[in-house]
Amino acid sequence: MRLLRIYPDNTRFGFVRFRRVTLPFSALLVILTIILGFTTGLNFGIDFRGGTLIELQAKSGHADVGTIRQAAEGLGFGGVEVQEFGSQGGVSLRFAIQEGGESAQSNVVQQARNTFESDYEFRRVETVGPRVSGELVRSGTLGVVLAIGAVMVYLWFRFELQLAIGAIIGTIHDIILTVGFFIVTQSEFNMTSIAAILTIVGYSLNETVVVFDRTRELMRRYKTISVEELLDLSVNTTMSRTAMTATTTSLAVLALVLFGGEAIRGFAEVMLFGVVICTYSAVFVSSPILIYLGLRSRPNAVSETATESAAAKQVP
Repeated sequence: MRLLRIYPDNTRFGFVRFRRVTLPFSALLVILTIILGFTTGLNFGIDFRGGTLIELQAKSGHADVGTIRQAAEGLGFGGVEVQEFGSQGGVSLRFAIQEGGESAQSNVVQQARNTFESDYEFRRVETVGPRVSGELVRSGTLGVVLAIGAVMVYLWFRFELQLAIGAIIGTIHDIILTVGFFIVTQSEFNMTSIAAILTIVGYSLNETVVVFDRTRELMRRYKTISVEELLDLSVNTTMSRTAMTATTTSLAVLALVLFGGEAIRGFAEVMLFGVVICTYSAVFVSSPILIYLGLRSRPNAVSETATESAAAKQVP
């Protein structure tokens, strides 16, 4: 019985030829993300900003956001963020940190219950003080920085100089665009988002290492073909595996987006975006950029008498 092949064997598609479009396009996205980071910024969740988060569910199935906002602001706790979520009358309220310690935060929750309890069910209540939120910011930032640093060290020892730099550029590219996803969608950025970014770092590294391992292997076999042909061959011979991994992962994450509920939906949406961007990056960013980094076959590479047509028959 023939195995399922999402990507046909012996395909010789020229991926690298699109570098004059994909590399400037990715660079533009990175620049726009940095600009939006300074202008729009992230929608930090309660984990990082501190305050009180209350999620309500309308008993009637329909929530009047305008009335809720007016009533919440009338409680006298300063500005309140009111947002709908889901499709069945879900509303979230975010109150800023109140002076007076834990008793002041508890008073916010009690006043909200007195105001909304008759018409809304309280699904979730969270309170984070300024000290805790500051510690979470530092811990989350340190975790991401250390993870990226560990990845860079690994890549530096794992590959030759050009391959290591290409993999590092691809990983940083994926991280920046993932942050851009949070900025553009204004999805809440919290500790779960940090976990999503770290997971995407691992996925990005996995995709790039697979392609670059094949590139290094082919560098030892073929000395006469050009760098463009070498990179196209590397991508084509690993594309079946790449396509299968991306498809199965996307289906699993899509199931979480559709049926995982509100608690995990944000994480799943970011992961779905991450799978797409990491696959794109491994093929259209990390590999083509090796041309500009001066990738060449090793001087002591073992010669191969097979022709280019034989090279195309390599099976991943």
